[in-house]
Amino acid sequence: MIRVRFTYAKTEDLRYTSNLDVHRVWERALRRAGLPLAYSQGFNPQPRINQACPLPLGITSQCEILEAWLEEDLPLEDIACALNPALPSGFKLLRTDPIDLQAPRVQTLVASSTYRALLLDPVDEAALRQRAAELLAQPSLPMNRRGKDYDLRPLIETLSIESGADGRPAILMRLSARESATGRPEEVLKALGLDPSLARQERVELHLKEE
Repeated sequence: MIRVRFTYAKTEDLRYTSNLDVHRVWERALRRAGLPLAYSQGFNPQPRINQACPLPLGITSQCEILEAWLEEDLPLEDIACALNPALPSGFKLLRTDPIDLQAPRVQTLVASSTYRALLLDPVDEAALRQRAAELLAQPSLPMNRRGKDYDLRPLIETLSIESGADGRPAILMRLSARESATGRPEEVLKALGLDPSLARQERVELHLKEE
C-alpha cells in the first residue's frame, strides 16, 4: 500500500464547485486513471481520500492538497502520468509526493492559509494601507458566522498591500486555521470596508505543521 499526496490547482472554471463535488471529481478521476484505490473497513467501505482544508466557494487556488491511499506501491511518475489525463478541465496536478502511512491526516496538519485578493476596481491605495494598519492595531474584531460569535483578529497572522496596475492593488493575508474557527478572506475584506464580490480571491499557499 502507498499513501500519496497530490498538490493541485483549482482554476477559475471551478471557483463555484463545492468541496463535496471536488471530492467526487477526484474519486472519479482516480478510478478513471485505473489507480487501485484503497477502501475503509466496515459495512459501508469508502475510498480512502482526504482533502486538506475546505476552500470557500468563489475562490481559486494554486495549492490544494488531497491525499489518497492506493493498494499497490506504484511509482509516483506512473501515478501522475495516469492521473493527469483523467482530471477534468479546471484541475491542474502540480506535485505528487509519497507520505508515510502512519503520518497524521493532512486536515489535522493545516496551520494557516495565505490568500491573495486582487481588487477589480481602483481604490485609494494610501487609504487602504491605513485601514489595514488600523485593523491590525485592533485588539479584537468581533464577528458572527452562522449564528456563532468569534474574534477575527487573532486569526489574521499577516496582512499586507501589494501595489497594482491602474490603482488596483492586491491584498495578501495569512489566516490561521483553528479547531474553533478558521479565518476567511471575504471577512477580512469586509473588515477593510471592501466588497468581496469586487475582488478576485485565490489561495496561494497552505502552511502545514511539522509532520
